[in-house]
Amino acid sequence: MADAISELNSFHLDVLREIGNIGAGNAATALAKLLDKKIDMRVPQIRIMKFSEVSDVLGGAETPVEGILLQIHGDISGSMMFILDYPSSRLLVNILMGKPVESDLDYDELTCSALKEIGNILAGSYLSALSNMTNLKLMPDVPALAIDMAGAILSVPAIEFGKNSDTVLYIENVFTDGRDSVIGDLFLIPDDLSYGKLLEALGVG
Repeated sequence: MADAISELNSFHLDVLREIGNIGAGNAATALAKLLDKKIDMRVPQIRIMKFSEVSDVLGGAETPVEGILLQIHGDISGSMMFILDYPSSRLLVNILMGKPVESDLDYDELTCSALKEIGNILAGSYLSALSNMTNLKLMPDVPALAIDMAGAILSVPAIEFGKNSDTVLYIENVFTDGRDSVIGDLFLIPDDLSYGKLLEALGVG
């Protein structure tokens, strides 16, 4: 079967960008509530890319990152991955825990739980936007947290979904409180059949 996402035209991408914009707005609102701070966002950058390109976007395969991976079930299946670099993770966790923002992270149970919760909330904001625009039922699994080099973290969904599709929808998010900025990279990886369902539900299939 041809990779459905490779056949997207500019109109399809505009629709996906709109989902990205709404999702980023939802995520900024959720982040503001979580951190009890005013959070603004930049217009997210949205691209379609191959798995082989993803580690370069994250700064190279050996860049240390935190990855939150959620499996998606329901009317479409696949996975969603939210990647934070170390400075962004440190900033978010320390604000959430009321610590000085420059404090080093100790990856204990509390810190890992906080990272999972942050990733779950942000990824859930996008799933909610996608569900509302498509009327598709989308259910995320409990998030899994990985702390490793980008190449190692990316190998998990690449192996699992590479047999169905080698393409991902990439959304770069930048959130700011006016002084500090957080960069979060979101990757939506529906399986090949789900891309067709997604576009049909959006009325652009």
